[in-house]
Amino acid sequence: MTTLHIQEVAGHALVPRDELEQLIALAQRSEQIKVDRQPTAETSTRELAQLAQQGGAFDWLAAEENLYSTTDLKVRYR
Repeated sequence: MTTLHIQEVAGHALVPRDELEQLIALAQRSEQIKVDRQPTAETSTRELAQLAQQGGAFDWLAAEENLYSTTDLKVRYR
């Protein structure tokens, strides 16, 4: 048996809920699946940032060159 651990943030997983349900249904066709849903709670900005970092969706930015520098600024606020 495979266990899916689903943690929602503000009522959403990393994919839309209907797509998540389709993925679960598809997985259940091939083997028995246990779904472990973590309760939805208020999520802080820090927790959202940690979730984005763990998800790896922005990993590609680390390899990007810096396109702008402070010399490109028209006005610099302090």
